[in-house]
Amino acid sequence: MISETFKFDSPAGLHARPAGELVSLAKSFAGSAVFISCGGRRVNAASMLSLLSLGLKGGSEVTVESENPEAMAAVVTFLKGIRE
Repeated sequence: MISETFKFDSPAGLHARPAGELVSLAKSFAGSAVFISCGGRRVNAASMLSLLSLGLKGGSEVTVESENPEAMAAVVTFLKGIRE
């Protein structure tokens, strides 16, 4: 499994609309699970409720993991691009 850790910079945190888009993105990589970790918790990026339960806020340290390098890179790029 490969991973990347970075600082989540969205001032608004991860709320419902971008979380839904992230779930769709994660599910688009069929057969490749993507996990997001923050604050000692690890959740599947394909689960809306799990993602929201992380309570990601601006400044949080986030780790994205996957067996699929393309899936991991896509999720990292998406999370780094959230600005609202």
